[in-house]
Amino acid sequence: MIRHNSIQLSDHFTYKKLLRFVLAPICTMLFTSVYGIVDGFFVSNYVGNTAFASLNLVMPFIMMIASVGFMFGAGGNALVSLYLGLGEKQKAKEYFSLIVYTLIGIGLVLAAVSIFLAPGISKLLGASEAMLPYCVLYLRINMAGVVFFMLQNLFQSFLITAEKPKIGFAITLLAGCVNMLLDWILVGICGFGIAGAAWATVTSQIIGGTVPFFYFMLSKSSIIKLTGTKFEVKVIAKTCGNGVSEFLSNVSASIVGFLYNLQLMHYIGENGVAAYGVIMYVSFIFVAIYIGYSMGTAPIIGFHYGAGNKSELQNIFRKSVIILTITNISMFVLAEILTVSMADIFVGYNRELHELTIHGMRIYSVAFWVIGFNIFASAFFTALSNGKVSAILSVTRTLILQLIMIYLLPILLGVDGLWTVVIAVEGISLIVTVYYILKNRKIYGYMK
Repeated sequence: MIRHNSIQLSDHFTYKKLLRFVLAPICTMLFTSVYGIVDGFFVSNYVGNTAFASLNLVMPFIMMIASVGFMFGAGGNALVSLYLGLGEKQKAKEYFSLIVYTLIGIGLVLAAVSIFLAPGISKLLGASEAMLPYCVLYLRINMAGVVFFMLQNLFQSFLITAEKPKIGFAITLLAGCVNMLLDWILVGICGFGIAGAAWATVTSQIIGGTVPFFYFMLSKSSIIKLTGTKFEVKVIAKTCGNGVSEFLSNVSASIVGFLYNLQLMHYIGENGVAAYGVIMYVSFIFVAIYIGYSMGTAPIIGFHYGAGNKSELQNIFRKSVIILTITNISMFVLAEILTVSMADIFVGYNRELHELTIHGMRIYSVAFWVIGFNIFASAFFTALSNGKVSAILSVTRTLILQLIMIYLLPILLGVDGLWTVVIAVEGISLIVTVYYILKNRKIYGYMK
């Protein structure tokens, strides 16, 4: 039996047991989002809004490259969990090892290409002459650590499957504290500017990627660990197929981020990009809760799908809908309460930017009424090894609808249309999500 703090994946999950199980991954993702925001805080307050806008301009590209780690983590986790549910532990270990080694190779290639093309990439993203040096510098330094960032994203998923979510949170906590400490020293005290913020991030990513790597290599207690393996195209293809929705979701979000920034530069200028950056930081915190919950429930769903236990799938699905409903409402209320405070923290030094940020965030936060359902649904189908449906939900939500609305709504509503995009996208996506949930309910048996 697989245990998790006295909880077995084969157990019947009450609300208390389910929340206990997902608490560590939620905390891990929440803290990851918080310490990721620290760069922005120090750059904005110690370097200025041009550097802050530059950081936000290239961030979508960095996240797009790092999303390969999310894809291998989500897709590989579904595959490994499935084989653990089937009782084939040795095969699960070999597949896990293959996934890790392959990701490292892909990451090195992507990092080298990105460092070389950094100036061209920055210009393509819409960097002005004033922003270009900041963009290139921040991008190149981050690419030096992107392999570790990919591994960090990968291992966050697998530490849950390995029954060690607390270790995952401890590693994230350590990496985050190092990042924040170095931001304070390198940017706040030493005055190294945006380069100091970038090196602080890279250092934390090295910790977040290498510590779990050596844990899985040396641990004798983990149910999955790094072992010898052989390259199997079908395993990597299945991993990518399972995790393609997470990859497409992140890539789509990055593409949309590029276009969002271009539209903001067109309609508002640097202040628009800076305001959007603050709104995204708040969004990262709330979305991290939904992602953490989805990551935490994925091994349960994958295990019971592999074991053919439909009654427990129904239980997890039903409880998740109720939990997410309560969370969605809470997130909206909290966003409205925190709006002014977040604007004060990041851009309180600029009155015009401050007011713009508050106005945009008030509109944007309406989307939190439904966003949790859409994130969970995509992860739910990934855990069921249905990459096709998961990808459809992700691409529809994070790319197709976004591309339409990001150009349509500003024409209809002006600048406010840019802040309204997410509301329209999440609302329509919920309709698509409900359609596929109902369509596939009899196939998987998660609804009676």
